[in-house]
Amino acid sequence: MQPDIAPGKPLAPIRHTPRVVMITGGAGFIGSNLVHYLLAADPSLHLINVDALTYAGNPANLRGVEQAYPGRYSFIQADIADEPAITALFSRHEVDTVIHLAAESHVDRSIDDPLDFVRTNVLGTAVLLLAARRAWQDRKDVRFHHVSTDEVYGSLGPSGLFSETTPYDPSSPYSASKAGSDHLVRAWHRTYGMPVTISNCSNNYGPYHFPEKLIPLMIANALAAKPLPVYGDGRQIRDWLYVEDHCRAIECIVRRGVPGHTYNVGGHNERANIEIVGLLCDVLELMRPSGAPGGYHRLITHVPDRPGHDRRYAIDANRICDELGWMPRETFETGILKTVRWYLDHPDWMEELVAKRGATRRQGVL
Repeated sequence: MQPDIAPGKPLAPIRHTPRVVMITGGAGFIGSNLVHYLLAADPSLHLINVDALTYAGNPANLRGVEQAYPGRYSFIQADIADEPAITALFSRHEVDTVIHLAAESHVDRSIDDPLDFVRTNVLGTAVLLLAARRAWQDRKDVRFHHVSTDEVYGSLGPSGLFSETTPYDPSSPYSASKAGSDHLVRAWHRTYGMPVTISNCSNNYGPYHFPEKLIPLMIANALAAKPLPVYGDGRQIRDWLYVEDHCRAIECIVRRGVPGHTYNVGGHNERANIEIVGLLCDVLELMRPSGAPGGYHRLITHVPDRPGHDRRYAIDANRICDELGWMPRETFETGILKTVRWYLDHPDWMEELVAKRGATRRQGVL
């Protein structure tokens, strides 16, 4: 089991007021959406975005942010595994809140290059925790929030849900590295008393999603009349969470979450991959007709499955709903319409990334 860090203690109203927030990985998909969301939601907030700008970190995700929020936003290019650089950031800035999203996150890439995932996800998390503890000492008016994944729990059968006490059983180098980072965060609370929270979220979708992932890949390939590759039989099931709903959940946990607690964040939207691809074909046909017999469905192509591909993930999000009052606002149908519309309205963003080497090329084939 993965118990809470302080089991048995009564819940009490916890209020943390972020003033200077360091977001790691803020040029990536979830991170850039969170930057936009937090700056718009709280006019008193100062935000420092730390990102190494690896292949998935995209400055275009943040175009216009500095001008829209003068004096409240700064970007710093740095590797979270670079201890001197991260220590210097805490020395220069009066950070009271860390929201840690920086991670290597693509399962297929982790199959090809597992050590990159260990370095960033495990060593990088340890460096951040060390630097935060040195800067904060025994302060309680601080918070370290670590964003993780439901993939640490492994694969579910046809029924049941992942809860916060589900044993960890990672299947890929990616999920194993995220499981290791989760354990480090818990250890910093148990050993040093650092006020930490953890969230394990289901699959996100929405604007700024790097086009190696399922939904943006299908949109990009469909618009280019390229095959829509579906792994195996396409019956792998995931719970899908619209990214802005996830941003609201993170803010909720940071401000009101119980230190030491883990919160599972899910969208209550279980879908098989083949169902999602079919729905995307239908939505695209409505918004931008292909003009071809069979429409975009003709492009669906089954390819060999990913090694170690988990069959089903599904999240029990009752804790965050009951304790913090969070609920997803988007259904999958409403969220996917917003998502497809965003990509159709931002063709330059998509085309620039697709042109990058490897942006839509399959990886992780043994």
